Amino acid sequence: QVQLVESGGGLVQPGGSLRLSCAASRSISLYNLGWYRQAPGKQRELVATITSGGSTNYADSVKGRFTISRDNAKNTVYLQMNSLKSEDTAVYYCNLGGGMYLPSSRWGQGTQVTVSS
Repeated sequence: QVQLVESGGGLVQPGGSLRLSCAASRSISLYNLGWYRQAPGKQRELVATITSGGSTNYADSVKGRFTISRDNAKNTVYLQMNSLKSEDTAVYYCNLGGGMYLPSSRWGQGTQVTVSS
């Protein structure tokens, strides 16, 4: 059973940046990877996905501000978040092995991102 460990969350002011990391306990090279988020009282939603070949997909709300990337040698996927807004506040979850638009059942524990002045 693969383990996914997210890190990099925290409190940031509007307009600021954060980089999230998700480290897997085994090789990720053959898998699609994704970042999802869940705000209080809302359903979990897709933020960004990246295929094993490096193709990416973003939610409209984060296009141009967030960048997903992967380092297969480090078994890690990243989410660079720039120009953060209050509406980006959520728990961010890493997902392994899903499709471009739907997640698998393999999740990390999540990392809290709070955007507030």
